[in-house]
Amino acid sequence: QVHLVESGGGLVQPGGSLRLSCAASESIFSINLMGWYRQAPGKQRELVAVIASGGVTNYQDSVKGRFTISRDNAKNTVYLQMNSLKPEDTAVYYCNAVKSGKYSWGQGTQVTVSS
Repeated sequence: QVHLVESGGGLVQPGGSLRLSCAASESIFSINLMGWYRQAPGKQRELVAVIASGGVTNYQDSVKGRFTISRDNAKNTVYLQMNSLKPEDTAVYYCNAVKSGKYSWGQGTQVTVSS
């Protein structure tokens, strides 16, 4: 499995921005799919955004136009730039990697959007 470490969460006011980072323990060049999921209290974990090894991306409808996922293969890191944050974006955000059919998860980072 791939070891993943998230960072960049915190408390931000509505309309603010945060950038989450996910550092992998190995080269992400060969990782088929990397993504960000989130889980709010009392809710199921849901997909936020994914990026394939070729750079193709996909987003949950509620974050389209506000969030951007990207990957830096040289740094073995995936980012999630989050703009125009809303209170409903409050959740623990998890990084995910899919390699050869196996799933790996990070420990999660808390994002709280509140005034």
